[in-house]
Amino acid sequence: MLAILDTDIGTDVDDSLALALILASPEIDLIGISCVYGDINLRTKIALKYLQLAGVDDIPVYAGISKPLLNLDKIYWEGHEGHEILSDADIDLTPQSQFAIDYLVETILNQPQAIHVIAIGPLTNIAMALQKAPQIIAHIAGLTIMGGVIRGYDDLHLPIAEHNIQCDPEAAHIVFSSGIPLTLVPLNITVQTALDQTSADRIRSGGSAFHDAVATELETYPRFVRLGKTSPHDPLAVATLIQPDLVKTQTVTANVDLSRQTTRGAIHFKADPEGNIQLVNQVDSATFKSLLLSRLEKPL
Repeated sequence: MLAILDTDIGTDVDDSLALALILASPEIDLIGISCVYGDINLRTKIALKYLQLAGVDDIPVYAGISKPLLNLDKIYWEGHEGHEILSDADIDLTPQSQFAIDYLVETILNQPQAIHVIAIGPLTNIAMALQKAPQIIAHIAGLTIMGGVIRGYDDLHLPIAEHNIQCDPEAAHIVFSSGIPLTLVPLNITVQTALDQTSADRIRSGGSAFHDAVATELETYPRFVRLGKTSPHDPLAVATLIQPDLVKTQTVTANVDLSRQTTRGAIHFKADPEGNIQLVNQVDSATFKSLLLSRLEKPL
């Protein structure tokens, strides 16, 4: 399938892992990358550096929107972005001059084959593209999103609102209510898989500078350093396109909390056979992890 990746690469290692999985998967023909949220120039450099290390020079990278649509929420920044992957030699890495929103609209409308959009960051770019050109809805093959969370009685360790939605709730509302057929992979599902040092060693065994860079970013991601493991949130969203039977879904509609209260960014789901959202509610974690590492440890 033809696909565009919309990403906030750099903050959590999972975006880099997702890009690596896409590049290692012939099922997905990645034709472009758009970056969203925060320091857009830094994010595009990170994406370009990974492509360079992978020997890929035909996937363009575009800078998108840096702030939430209404600019009501502070930008979250972990602080380690780019430290392990970029060096002074990468200062000249620059994205395409075209604005990511224009790229998304023009490419989706003009590509003869319908494009699947993989959104693994805040949904600001996608929402703005929908606002600018609602007609793209009819030309999108599908939209796969990592975002949201269902916080049950036994999940009090999970946040009320998941990061990608919380960063721009208004954008999420626009996307979810657009009618686009989409698959939503929530946090309570993605945390059921963990990558540890053995996982990093397997990735590094691929033997290239690309594999070493991905493994190093995994090992130095602050959560991994603290706990010795982290969850591959975004790669699971990608994996649902490669092997759909990894997960089970329920058809729902979604309502995003846009209040200025502590519940801002939380999503209220309602079972609805006419809904446009396939909400992932089960995952075969062992098979997913096996798929992910078997792909990432192979030479590109």
